[in-house]
Amino acid sequence: MANQQLFLGVDCGTQGSKAVILDALSGEVLGQGAASHSLISGANGRREQDTGQWLEAFTRATRQALLAAGVDGQSILGIGVSGQQHGLVLLDQQGEVLRPAKLWCDTETTAENDRLLKQLGGEAGSLERLGVVIAPGYTVSKLLWTLEQHPDVFSRIAHVLLPHDYLNFWLTGRCCSEFGDASGTGYFNVRTRQWDVQLLRDIDPSGRLQGALPELIDAHQAVGTILPGIAEQLGINPQALVSSGGGDNMMGAIGTGNIRPGAITMSLGSSGTVYAYADQPRVSPDAAVATFCSSSGGWLPLICTMNLTNATGVVRELFDLDLNHFNDLVAQAPIGAEGVSMLPFLNGERVPALPHASGSLLGLTMSNLTRANLCRAVVEGTTFGLRYGLDLLRQNGLQSRSICLIGGGSKSAVWRQMVADIMNTPVICTEQREAAALGAAIQAAWCTSSASGNGDSLADLCARCVKLDPASQTLPDADHVQAFEPVYQRYRQHVAAL
Repeated sequence: MANQQLFLGVDCGTQGSKAVILDALSGEVLGQGAASHSLISGANGRREQDTGQWLEAFTRATRQALLAAGVDGQSILGIGVSGQQHGLVLLDQQGEVLRPAKLWCDTETTAENDRLLKQLGGEAGSLERLGVVIAPGYTVSKLLWTLEQHPDVFSRIAHVLLPHDYLNFWLTGRCCSEFGDASGTGYFNVRTRQWDVQLLRDIDPSGRLQGALPELIDAHQAVGTILPGIAEQLGINPQALVSSGGGDNMMGAIGTGNIRPGAITMSLGSSGTVYAYADQPRVSPDAAVATFCSSSGGWLPLICTMNLTNATGVVRELFDLDLNHFNDLVAQAPIGAEGVSMLPFLNGERVPALPHASGSLLGLTMSNLTRANLCRAVVEGTTFGLRYGLDLLRQNGLQSRSICLIGGGSKSAVWRQMVADIMNTPVICTEQREAAALGAAIQAAWCTSSASGNGDSLADLCARCVKLDPASQTLPDADHVQAFEPVYQRYRQHVAAL
């Protein structure tokens, strides 16, 4: 049909892959699909994934989305890929994956990261050289870990890719990377937008890593067209252009229209993130703020907490509660959970920087140890971590007129109200909760119109395709705002004691 322009956006996350079919002319999402991934967890905080699962999930989610949309895959004009950031995918000369991908939430490489950070001259040295402070989740420590733990694998490395780079390689046969996702590697300079080749030579003087780096491309550039065999497997037009893609946070920014200063996106996913667009690389002196590049031509100062719906999920499972029952219990307990505090650092923590921390429950008494208070305490605890991060961004000069909420947690009205109250800022959700997959589809439309040299700007596309959900708008309640302040300060004191 001539009155449609169809694009596929796929987000490869930690828990699964999600696909959306977007009509860029009407701005409507016509269909969606999803397929899950499992984690390989081990001692010392090992968190890895089998990349074969990503390809299967990508295929299943895409076919589901096409079916749900009732469209012919041959009419898809472009594909955008969003991927979980920081993960390490190693390929040999033949393009085969050498070992499971080490993920963003893996903390096994904390010792290697500490050594690399020391070599860079600590946090201040890392900020000066790269514009970010490397953290255990970043890709660079995973490379040093591979060299030391798996020298046989290391000796066969021909390509070093991030998850979304790997999916683009699978689709097109071309190895390249885009500035937004590259920002989270720890060997990329966010000010100059170039690889820090010397850093990799210091890890491996042979130059193997330097030779394995993908080519860097601009956000509006296409990687290429899809390989015929893969097109057939997905049921997609082989002429479809594959866009540069990006990290899930960068794609979430596009999918919430966060492409100019003033907007703030907050994601309530497995991890929690808060980010805002900037047109200059104003690097914060605070190590917790990562001034990544955006996948829309600017920068994306960002904070990330490691524990969000993964922490609330554990408490839900403990009490065997479905989501509605859990939310009811959270609503039953008063603000501050009658003195019960949870520091939800079940996975270690990045903001505040406590990679070795574990979770703790504080303030328990004979009378306040109830299911409702524990459910309330885990939601409050995770949200306080985001408030801490938002305060850091605000100190760095970011304005926040409203917060756009995305991710699984944003579906809960109780949680939305809590975010509005704790942040003292109005909150609204986008109609399309899969903001990263939508952002990837919008970016694909942008790349396609850039390639043809006519058509829509990214701002045009976001204006048409990003729709806010008026029913989700939540304003802070002045009494709640006041009641939360001492509870937040109590949280800060508990964290300081760690």
